[in-house]
Amino acid sequence: MVRSRLIPSSLFITACLSLTGCAQTSTAVQTEPLLKTAHAWEGTRYEAYPEGRPELSVLKITIPAKTTLNWHTHPMPNAAYLISGELLVETRDGKHTRLKPGQVLPEVVNVPHRGTSGNTPVELIVFYAGATGLPLSKPD
Repeated sequence: MVRSRLIPSSLFITACLSLTGCAQTSTAVQTEPLLKTAHAWEGTRYEAYPEGRPELSVLKITIPAKTTLNWHTHPMPNAAYLISGELLVETRDGKHTRLKPGQVLPEVVNVPHRGTSGNTPVELIVFYAGATGLPLSKPD
């Protein structure tokens, strides 16, 4: 009789103890650096921000699956964060890198390049540090 009461009591106590551990959540702010660099992905050093009144732009860009973008340049530093899909980025001189979800790409400045999506659409967020009136990209 005592044994039959001990088993349920032990299970109840074990369950309560495990739940108290689960109930504790962290309220501390957490920071995870994603990128800090003075160079573009292919090694070119960033020299300066564009002249003029600073203007920040943030774009969410969706590229359909199996799509190659036209060659283009950016006249300012920018960085892309890949949300989903895979993206191959290449320069005209043959340098290339492949981005997967959660990775950040410090883009090249004034260097012709293009991106090609894989078998699924690509979603990325791009942060541009430009100047008022300056286009974010130019065809090349």
